[in-house]
Amino acid sequence: MTDNSAAHPVAANDATVVGAPSALPSPSSKGRNRKRAFLILGLVLVIAVAAYLAYVFFFAGSTEETDDAYVAGDVVAITGREAGTVIALYADNTESVRSGQPLIDLDPATADVTLASAAAELARSVRAVRSNFSQVDESLAQVAQAEAELSKARNDLVRRRGAAVDGAVSGEEVAHSADAVTTTQASLNLARSRLAQARATVQGVSVANNPAVLAAIARYRNAAIVRGHMHLVAPTDGIVAQRTVQLGQQVAAGTPLMAVVPLKAVWIDANFRETQLRHLRIGQPVTITTDIYGGDATFHGRVIGLGAGSGNAFALLPPQNASGNWIKIVQRLPVRIALDSRELARHPLRIGLSVDATVNTADRSGSLLARPAAGVFQSQASQDGGPQVEADIRRIIAANAGGGTR
Repeated sequence: MTDNSAAHPVAANDATVVGAPSALPSPSSKGRNRKRAFLILGLVLVIAVAAYLAYVFFFAGSTEETDDAYVAGDVVAITGREAGTVIALYADNTESVRSGQPLIDLDPATADVTLASAAAELARSVRAVRSNFSQVDESLAQVAQAEAELSKARNDLVRRRGAAVDGAVSGEEVAHSADAVTTTQASLNLARSRLAQARATVQGVSVANNPAVLAAIARYRNAAIVRGHMHLVAPTDGIVAQRTVQLGQQVAAGTPLMAVVPLKAVWIDANFRETQLRHLRIGQPVTITTDIYGGDATFHGRVIGLGAGSGNAFALLPPQNASGNWIKIVQRLPVRIALDSRELARHPLRIGLSVDATVNTADRSGSLLARPAAGVFQSQASQDGGPQVEADIRRIIAANAGGGTR
């Protein structure tokens, strides 16, 4: 009996190997996987290119953006309107103030003396006008007296002329009577002239409206205004900055003392290249991101104005391109962008901070030049002393006019 397994050991091993599953992929499966990977990669590239082209043609073409943009705002300078010595400071840099809040006090001693002198002059003017009214009454009495004396002199002349016909009165007495009539006539003319002169100073006006009194009122009001300039207040809400004044400093009129910056009304000045201005219009929406907040805050605004010229044109020394060698440089135009006040309240900005501005230019129906001025956009009450000055003027007049306020 023959043992096949022993006779053919290699054959048995080959049978075992052929029947077991293969651990390595076949060449055909490797080719299929490689083709599938290249297909997926090509598909991804096609989608990316298509997305990029769609963005360029449908989105990028409707926006203009720049990182040459900064926060801008008003810097309200607080200057001394009168010369004086600083005796009090009420606010310092970085502190917030409200409109009407005290900022600086100047020494009012000299202004108080000038105001007192003006008050005395006003009182004296009122009394002088009262005296002029009395002169009118006195002149009227003098005219009446002169008229009575003239009538008496004329009657005496008539009687003496009648008596002279009968020989009872001499011709000399008649001549004296005629001279008396001439004299009393001259006295009447003088009294009437004085009456006209007295009336000219008071006629047609009351004591308070007399020119002399009005001039004294103006001097008093001017002194009161100067006295009011000794107390400087904030013209608007904001943050104090650039304080240069010191306690005890002698300041001249017009000297900058500090500034108030209203941070609730800041805007963006975005400097776009002239090649980006073609589709910019008034009213277009703008998206702003800032370096200070990064991606934590996005501001939304609108274009409210385009500058009247490039920054180069308004430089202190504008370029003279007609002289010397010339190199063309792309200019930039400042574009003003208004911000949402509610967003500013949540995320305050400071003047000079850097921002990135992106304008959506899809809507091009707005004005290309500028929005029309709508009138007064900022105002401040005149520092005329207020109602207290008028009340003081009326009090001084009443105190010196007595009962003869005509």
